[in-house]
This record gives sequence, C-alpha cells and structure tokens, in this order.
Amino acid sequence: MLLDTCALLWLANNHKNISRDVLSRIEDAPSIYISAITCFEIALKCKSGKLTLPIPVKSWLDLVLEHHDISVIEMDRDIALLSVDLPPHHKDPCDRFIIATAMIHNLSVITADENFKIYGIKVLI
Repeated sequence: MLLDTCALLWLANNHKNISRDVLSRIEDAPSIYISAITCFEIALKCKSGKLTLPIPVKSWLDLVLEHHDISVIEMDRDIALLSVDLPPHHKDPCDRFIIATAMIHNLSVITADENFKIYGIKVLI
C-alpha cells in the first residue's frame, strides 16, 4: 500500500480525512510505503509557506515514518522513465512519480485524487 502525499499528511494529523475502512486497511497492511517524492513535496510545501510543521521537515518525517512503520521507496531509473512515458492524464510531475511507483511495485494507492484511477491503479480513499 502506497500513501499519496495528502494521505501521509492526513495520517499524521489523526486520520481526519481517511475513512475508517481505509484506516483499518492501513493498520492491517503488512507494509506501508511512501514514494521519496513525497518527502520532496512536503519539504517544498513547507519552504513555500503552504504547510507548517511543528519541527523541521526531516525530523517530522523521521517521526511520522517511524511511528506508522512506513518505508520509503526510493526513486530509481525505472520509476523516472515510466513517469515520463505515462499518458498525459495527470499533469503534476510528483503525482506521476507516485503513480509510476505504484505501477512498478504493484501497490494500491491511498489518495483523494481520482485521476490515479485512470492509470488502472487501485485507489483507496
């Protein structure tokens, strides 16, 4: 199971936007992941002032990932290349990296973004 950036933020903030069903699936999943691009997105949101965290980004990520037992899938050549080759349904390059990561690793994605479904990915909201 792969968390979109919004899903990681929701999970870290007491699950307010995640349904009970999806929260149960997260808790029962053998492995939960984020893409490394999620770290970039969160840092970028903090730098631009769109997101405020109570501690520095790296420390916040370390705590959240450890607390929820989430692993990071690093960016690699295959993910980078697939993200470029995807049909242009989704314009956000960060989301394209997350979509490519889900496709390569055969993971469902927790996201509120309906555009992910266009790529044939199982989406949980």
